[in-house]
Amino acid sequence: MTIGTVILLYLIIVNLTGFIQMGVDKRKAIRNAWRIPEARLFLCALLGGSLGSILGMYFFRHKTKHWYFVWGMPAILILQVIVMGFGIHLFLQR
Repeated sequence: MTIGTVILLYLIIVNLTGFIQMGVDKRKAIRNAWRIPEARLFLCALLGGSLGSILGMYFFRHKTKHWYFVWGMPAILILQVIVMGFGIHLFLQR
């Protein structure tokens, strides 16, 4: 398995996790059950699952009224894209 394949699999898994976490937390909110801490939702996004978290937010209509999610999740995604682009640029310069 190449490093590219490993990175791709990691990103798929962490984004699916972010998406699923939003759905699970929404369901728990509806049922007034124990919730997933917001810090854990952000941690998943910071670890590479920002796109999945954003898609989950809007698919499940969850956390879309909280400014720190509405602005924070896309900010994390933008920073990740910039860092990834810079990393690819450096890799191709070798």
